[in-house]
Amino acid sequence: MQKAKPARGKGYTAGSSCITNIVINMTEAKIYLDSGAFCTCVGQNYLDKIYTNWKDKLMPIEGIKFSSASQNMHPLGIFEAEMIFPHPPGSIRLKVEFVVMNNFTSQSFILGSDYHNIYGIDINHQGESRVNCWQLTSRQAG
Repeated sequence: MQKAKPARGKGYTAGSSCITNIVINMTEAKIYLDSGAFCTCVGQNYLDKIYTNWKDKLMPIEGIKFSSASQNMHPLGIFEAEMIFPHPPGSIRLKVEFVVMNNFTSQSFILGSDYHNIYGIDINHQGESRVNCWQLTSRQAG
């Protein structure tokens, strides 16, 4: 649905948020659906708040360098989690591998283009909802 063009100097008001709620480890958390992010990741400080014993389940990562727009990122390893997108018609469960970064300051998980491609996630801003800005369009997780 196309909206009316905003008044001059107000174009920024036409944007929508792609932050939504998820459940990980029976704990509600935030996730940013970021089609511009190379990989799915989370900062260790945010993960500490959600899942305190994540270090016990960390898988190694090597042979790849990460960077954000402003700095080099330092990966600690891979954290695999069962993630639930609560959704009125039926919740969606995905098993997701997050790259844990020690110098990443975001206060949410990031679902990057890797999982957008794996599961055919297409971000659609439909209606006035600022929370449910996603839709699985091809394959559902098994």
